[in-house]
Amino acid sequence: MSKVAVIDYDAGNTLSVIKALEFLGMDVELTRDADKLRRCERIIFPGVGAYFDAMQKLKEYNLTDTVRELALSDTPFLGICLGMQLLFDSSEENIGSDVTDGEIDGLKLLRGNIRLFKGIEPRKIPHMGWNSINVVKSDSRLFKGLPESPYVYFVHSYYLNAKDRGDVLATADYGITFDCAIERGNLFGCQFHPEKSGDVGLDILKNFCEV
Repeated sequence: MSKVAVIDYDAGNTLSVIKALEFLGMDVELTRDADKLRRCERIIFPGVGAYFDAMQKLKEYNLTDTVRELALSDTPFLGICLGMQLLFDSSEENIGSDVTDGEIDGLKLLRGNIRLFKGIEPRKIPHMGWNSINVVKSDSRLFKGLPESPYVYFVHSYYLNAKDRGDVLATADYGITFDCAIERGNLFGCQFHPEKSGDVGLDILKNFCEV
């Protein structure tokens, strides 16, 4: 059985991810040890919280270069929610930083920016709950076997605007249309939480573990 590593950088939602993977029968390890991460066959990069704080935690734990290395390798790598957002160029979310007029740099592995939901009244922020998604890559390995417009669970106030449209796996609508999943080679990302998305989410995690 291949081992799945969940990156531990104090960014939340690790327990629910681990429980979902264990339900699928996977051998899971929560770690921030670079050598252990490199030895695992699959990597999950979770995240709940503020963009700036998450980037600071990666630096504090000397994980920035390791995450970049793993995400650019042939090792299947899945970013979830904030974890997906951090893969991109920058974010408007500057909470906790000294930046008052500008963006916070991300890992810059993929082209695109993270934007705050605006002008979506009467909808509320955050975008929280179940929503359908529009899968735009019919040959996706991550979404193999899913319904045409599956429902998944979201919790977020900021959304991805990807610059390389070929990276976009799925979009969703919440007053505006936004990018909610990406796939480039063995690098994947979901804005929604597959670990909280019922059978559809389990199917997505199972597909990832079979890449």
